[in-house]
Amino acid sequence: MATLPSRTPWHLWAVGVLSLLWNAFGCFDYTMTKLRDPDYLAQFPPEMMPVIDAFPVWVHSAWALGVWGALAGSVLLVLRSRHAVHAFFVSILGLAASTFYQWMIDMPASMETPGMNAMQLAI
Repeated sequence: MATLPSRTPWHLWAVGVLSLLWNAFGCFDYTMTKLRDPDYLAQFPPEMMPVIDAFPVWVHSAWALGVWGALAGSVLLVLRSRHAVHAFFVSILGLAASTFYQWMIDMPASMETPGMNAMQLAI
């Protein structure tokens, strides 16, 4: 007798879709920052871009791995792929590396606000 495949729990879809939306915003932020979209960057302090431009290559790479790995993990989660955990692991490594660097450098005072710190962690 053949067994029916188990039905996907509703909470997997909820977490997957919320994760996808959240991580898509991180990718949007990354893309708009890299493309230097003036309308998007107008909401940030003018000192932000020189700080980002001074990041070493490995920090830019870690940032990219963090945001795009998270998006890939979210897509794979929605697709119920076992590889989602690997994509999220890469994302966590990228997040850890880029966050570590940002905490170790001296940021301009305009970027040391609670809102900027929260955004740094949220994205």
